[in-house]
Amino acid sequence: MGGFYSSERMTGVFSYESSEVDWCEDNYRHSEHVVEYFNTMSSLFFFIVSPIMLYLLHPYAKERNLAIHLVWVMMIFVGLFSAYFHMTLSFMGQMLDELSILWVLAVGYALWFPRRLFPSFVKDRATFSRLVLWITVITTVSSFVKPTANAYVLNCFGLHLLYSLGMEMRRCTDQKAVQLAKLSVGLWVLAISCWISDRFACSFWQRLNFCYLHGFWHIFIVMAVAYGSTLIAYLDANSEIPYSLPGLQYWPCDKWAIGLPHIVLKGTTKTGRAEYTAKYF
Repeated sequence: MGGFYSSERMTGVFSYESSEVDWCEDNYRHSEHVVEYFNTMSSLFFFIVSPIMLYLLHPYAKERNLAIHLVWVMMIFVGLFSAYFHMTLSFMGQMLDELSILWVLAVGYALWFPRRLFPSFVKDRATFSRLVLWITVITTVSSFVKPTANAYVLNCFGLHLLYSLGMEMRRCTDQKAVQLAKLSVGLWVLAISCWISDRFACSFWQRLNFCYLHGFWHIFIVMAVAYGSTLIAYLDANSEIPYSLPGLQYWPCDKWAIGLPHIVLKGTTKTGRAEYTAKYF
């Protein structure tokens, strides 16, 4: 009997609509197999942007740390789990969706958080990364206790990232980076506005027969991450590998000042690294 009950519970967390979360979009409107069709389809935007960003940031990652690719590899999983969640509205889909976002943030913290802002008891990035790992594991386990609080916790992390970014931008005089920061914050505000409006003003949007704001959140947040992570990576490159003379460009055309931002390394990296090491170490 105990084994049957356990199996039944496990099956339940994978069941359609087993999650307590239900977004504003009408359920099963376009397919009997997909609960929230537009929210599911908009999650595929992750699969478009992530491979492009992996390609664009490869020169920087190759020089700095190949582990940086983990951010956009994991963003592909965020898109996969988001699509699964909105297709089923299952409890397991919700947890996979939210926890994948948590781990993207954790990887970003471990790789990019400025060394000058480390807690006083942390002496190097390896120690800081282990600290972030332990906190993330504890948060992951704790999230199963109160799943509905996960989204709000994640947005709090986002606010802290914005604060840390603001602290770093005070030291930056590059006007192209300043412009990128404004675009990053603007996209994040637009994305979070869609999320909040869909969550708390659903009845208003239902009267207008426009219940797709959570889908637009997916699109705007991917772009916000592309802009924000590139800006953070650029600041990191200036701090950690200044000999490479990092610069900012936009793909597919830099003259447009729109599109997907990425880092170009203008310096001779091997020679520059040797000179930088000899000078400062």
